[in-house]
Amino acid sequence: MNKTDLIEHIAKQADISKAAATRALEATLGAVKTTLKKGGDVSIVGFGTFAVGKRAARAGRNPRTGAAIKIKAARVPKFRPGKALKDALN
Repeated sequence: MNKTDLIEHIAKQADISKAAATRALEATLGAVKTTLKKGGDVSIVGFGTFAVGKRAARAGRNPRTGAAIKIKAARVPKFRPGKALKDALN
């Protein structure tokens, strides 16, 4: 399922227009991004938790040349599924 399919599904299930579903999805994704940028977590009961993880700096290799390179530390988004989501899949 891609973003367009998700918008169509939201519009159909909520009985709203595709434009309204698009705005709702964009607002939700924007809220998640903003909260993660600030270092917070977003918990959706029954679905899961979005959080920020830290990846340490490390050494790597350029696959083309084989030269050693330094990879900077980074903050990365992480998702932990909730119990209800796990149960729905099994």
